[in-house]
Order: sequence, then structure tokens, then C-alpha cells
Amino acid sequence: MRNIRRMRTFLTPSIGVTCAAAALSVPLAVPLSLALPASPASAAPARLPADRPLPGITQSIALAPIALAPLGGDRTAEPADPAAEEQGVTRRGVRSFSLVGVVWDDPETELRGRVQVRTRATGTARWSGWQDIETHNHEHAADPGTAERASGRVRGSTAPLWVGPSDGVEVRVRAEIEHRTGVPGVQALPTGLRLELVDPGDVADPPPGGSPVDASHLGPLTAEAAAASAVNADLAPLGAFEIPASPRDAEEEAAAARPAIVTRRGWGADEQLREREFLYTKRVDVAFVHHTASGNNYSCSQSASLIRSIYRYHVVSSGWRDIGYNFLVDKCGTIYEGRAGGVAKPVMGAHTLGFNANSMGVAMLGSFGTTQPPSSAVTGIAKITAWKLGLYGADANGTTYLTSGGGNLYPKGRKVRLNTISGHRDGFATECPGSSLYGKLGTVRSQAARYQGG
Repeated sequence: MRNIRRMRTFLTPSIGVTCAAAALSVPLAVPLSLALPASPASAAPARLPADRPLPGITQSIALAPIALAPLGGDRTAEPADPAAEEQGVTRRGVRSFSLVGVVWDDPETELRGRVQVRTRATGTARWSGWQDIETHNHEHAADPGTAERASGRVRGSTAPLWVGPSDGVEVRVRAEIEHRTGVPGVQALPTGLRLELVDPGDVADPPPGGSPVDASHLGPLTAEAAAASAVNADLAPLGAFEIPASPRDAEEEAAAARPAIVTRRGWGADEQLREREFLYTKRVDVAFVHHTASGNNYSCSQSASLIRSIYRYHVVSSGWRDIGYNFLVDKCGTIYEGRAGGVAKPVMGAHTLGFNANSMGVAMLGSFGTTQPPSSAVTGIAKITAWKLGLYGADANGTTYLTSGGGNLYPKGRKVRLNTISGHRDGFATECPGSSLYGKLGTVRSQAARYQGG
């Protein structure tokens, strides 16, 4: 923790300040024998083709008008309407992928309708049933008026859905039928609808239990990877796969023990995808809890692949500068570094539209509307929020004020009182983090307060 106190002297003091200095202070290539800890003797690293050192592919397919068909699930809940607009992709074989989503041109346009997909497991003739993709418009994004939001690259997007290794797909998007005026009217679908199919690549994933991936076969660190690691230099060696846990420092009033954190190197981030500079805010006063709404059909051994897929979906498909969350926690409670810039620093995320300044976002991998979150994952969120809030003197069981940057609950400039550990829906009208996970936030706060010594 004393290292953390020294680190505070160079935390960036103003919103919107970027820093590329780290990229200049490290060598362009670092020998693995010097940069990385030795892999366990039992590890058997997967060997990748020389031309794909950090693989991953996104296939983008334009949606087209299709004939109406009964939607999956409850076929009586939404009768076919000949005037309803529907677009989709008919059943077809494609290159291998594991995560799907739908994007469109204008991020300010809502997709008011239902999105469904079915997939074929790789190497089989077996097709899944129809699965719903959460539309979750607007709520996960950079704040209005920021450079990230105004980059011209940002698109509207659904939540990503993890389907596992697949090589066939079919999707349909049906516009909502509006009845509020008493006269049915069909909502127009956004323009430029595209199906995004993400292959996370073949980096060797960890076994259950939270060990980071074995990336020792990837060769020397690139400049971008070295820069992303160098900002954690006070906490772990350059190129480390994991930042180790540390004990609580009793001299720090609100400090908690640092939990172990799998680094971006540890989950296999392709650092050439993101924008090179790091973006900081002033402080971390509030932790917003999210779920990724990507479904629960993943194993803990697939967590790194799922995170790589979400990262690629956020950057390549949605046009963000980096993954939106500051941290992610899987169902086994393993904690992962999210947006690059340093786990102890106030990195500006794109997780809670209107409240990304002076906050952090931590997302539980999965969907928790009706599914109860595992206790290990709840504990993981409590540990990372207790530690990170404690670095900035914030009481995990307290309240504070943030100023809205503009959203659908609070206008820009409104000072809003929030719990220091809040759910996404506390800052934006959304279902996130799901009713079941939201109902566990009291437990998160009480656990986090205990970790802080309260």
C-alpha cells in the first residue's frame, strides 16, 4: 500500500488529459526471459501461427429485409403484423466465432424492437434455439461531449451475446409495434444494421480457478503492450500476467487489501486494437456495478476468451477507444483488469453514460436479471471496489455526489447523491446490472466495508 501512496503523486489531475509517456519510457521489444514470470511447469502453451501472434477476427454482415416469421419463445405474446419491419440474416455457414451482437450507424438512435439469434455449434449439424440479445441502447457509452463519444467512429449496439464456438448463424430483428397512442404504429429500425460475429482467437485460456492465460509463446512485448503493463509497474513486473494480492495497510484509514488481478496481458488483450493514449479523470468516488448481459453459458476457463470478445466488440464493432469497463469479474470470482491505464489510477471508462467522470465501472460476466449471481463473484466485486475506492478515501458503505454529464435520468450539470457502490440503474434508466445482481448490492457494500476495516 505504501507503493500506492507514492503512486498518487503522479495520478493525472484533470479530466480529459491523455498520457502517452508510458509508451516512450519502455523499449519497443522486451525479451520474454526478462519481462515475464516463468510459466508453471505443467503449462502447455498453445502454439499459434507466426502470422497470428494475437489472433481474433470480427465478421460483419449487413442485415436485409426478410419475410416475417413467428418469433421464438412465447409465440402468442407478439403476433405477426404485416406492417412490422423485420431485418435479418438468413441461416448460413460462416467462419468460426463465439460472440454475436448487432450494431447500427447512429449511436443516438434507439433500436426499439427485439433481436434474436440462433447458431450452429462448430463442427456439428446442431442448431441452438432462438436466443434474445439485449438491446440495451445508450446506457453503456462515453459521456456526451467527450472526445470518445464525438470521435465519429461510435455506433449504436446491442449487448454482446456469448454463444461459444460456432460456424453457422441466423438472426432477425423485428421493430416494436407502438400502442401508446391507441393507434398501432410501427417503429422504424435504425439504419445500417449489421451482424457482428467475434472470434476471440486462440490464445491459451486459463484452467478453472483464475490462473491467467499462458501467453509466453507470444514473443516480445509490443510497444503498446509494454505501455499497458508499465502503468502498473509499482504493482507487478513489466509484462506480468497477474498483479498479486497485497495485505491491508492499517495506516490507511479507508484502504483495503488489494486482491489479485489478472492483467490485460494475462487475458490476452491485443493492445493494437485500442487507442494508444490513456484517458484519466480526477478521482474515483463511486463504483458502478454492471453485468455484461452476455449470457451465462460460459465456463470459468473461457472467461479470458469472453473478455477478449467483449473488448473486440467494444472497439472494433462499437467504435469505442477501449473496453468500456475498468474491471471485470467472472462467475468464479476472478478479477480482471479492464480499460488500460493502470489499475490503481482513475482511468476514465465508458460504462455509465453521464457518470464516467470520477467513477469506475466493474462488470460481472453474465446476465443476472433472474439468475442469481454466484457468491464468489459477489465477493470479487466487493474486494475490488473496497480496494479501489479505498485508494481515494471513499467509504464503501457511504454516499457522495457526482455531477451528471447528461443522461436519461439526470440532466447535464445536476449534482446527484449516490451510494459509493451503486448499480448502473442508479445513474441511468436501464435494467443493468439485472434485478438479481442489483439485489445483492447491499451485500457487496457490507462486505466491502469489512474489507476496509469498517
